[in-house]
Amino acid sequence: MPAAAEAGFVPQRSALALAGLLAIIVAGAVSTEGARMLALLAIGMALGAALWASAFGFAGAYRRLLEGRGTHGVRAQLVMVAAATVLFAPALAQGSVFGREVVGAVAPAGLQVAAGAFLFGIGMMLAGACGSGSLYVAGGGQMRMVVALATFVGGSFWASLHMDAWGALPAPEPIALGDSLGWPAAVAIQLAVLAALYALLGRFPGADADASPKRIAGALALAGLGLAALAVAGHPWSITWAFTLWGGKAARMLGWDPDTSAFWTAGFQRNALDSSVFADVTSVMDFGLVLGALAASGLAGGFQLRLGPSPRAIAAAALGGLAMGYGARIAYGCNIGAFFSGVASTSLHGWLWIAAALPGSWIGLRVLRRLAPP
Repeated sequence: MPAAAEAGFVPQRSALALAGLLAIIVAGAVSTEGARMLALLAIGMALGAALWASAFGFAGAYRRLLEGRGTHGVRAQLVMVAAATVLFAPALAQGSVFGREVVGAVAPAGLQVAAGAFLFGIGMMLAGACGSGSLYVAGGGQMRMVVALATFVGGSFWASLHMDAWGALPAPEPIALGDSLGWPAAVAIQLAVLAALYALLGRFPGADADASPKRIAGALALAGLGLAALAVAGHPWSITWAFTLWGGKAARMLGWDPDTSAFWTAGFQRNALDSSVFADVTSVMDFGLVLGALAASGLAGGFQLRLGPSPRAIAAAALGGLAMGYGARIAYGCNIGAFFSGVASTSLHGWLWIAAALPGSWIGLRVLRRLAPP
């Protein structure tokens, strides 16, 4: 191997070694919580590796769509959701997988979701990534995403303090088509809608060829791993609850009293706050996602530490993370927890989420051009 190539390969080996070392440390901590948590860590690592290897993103795909530069990224997402709809349906219809109870990601399709998704869309464009994207891009060495993640955590915790006010807004009862119409009919209708959207996007001005084989493979892999997460966790893949929890733990260390918040005195939230972070399903999977992306980038020779193109871009990432954190908390999740997992569960709130996030993304692009012009 030439000297220059060898010199360039050293950081990649170092990234791979670091990923292995951190995986051993995290696995050791997680092992105290049992084999189920170790399995979830492994699923998270596989998700991170699949996201990085297929360059599967949400924010970038929406930006290309809105700028008329192609629709293949969004169409790959439709393939992912369609595959997950088919895979999730038998498990959700039965209510269990291998004896473990499973539930879908179902929430009210109300103003709270629309407002949160719209705000999240703005944040996605400012930060240049979504919830899962910020994790796997940070794992690939982009330190600007660490900034976005830090403010994402802050925004998520901030929103948790306002959940009573948001929850008081009028909202319909949660509706899952699988429960309302029966699972065969719900799956058929949803697949027809997704197919129609795929075909429609192919006719958009500036639309490119069908999604690349790499992204389609990534979409199918992510859908399959989403089923694995459902089976082991008991609920679909989610990302942003962990950020809210990390913010709560940090605030508590700084002297905040959780008894002052109705949200944090509720059973699940208070138990998570009082327990180890390695006992939280979403946190463990998020840790795994970063480690999987770090390992994949090192293995493929794509790891590169970099901060960002400019101070303005870093400031935009910070503001974007804050907006995404607040929006995701009040909208019951991000692209993964609300859109992907919600639609795959046939919940109408998942469709409302993407319908509100795209206009927010359009606004976010215009704000970004003023804040950090290319």
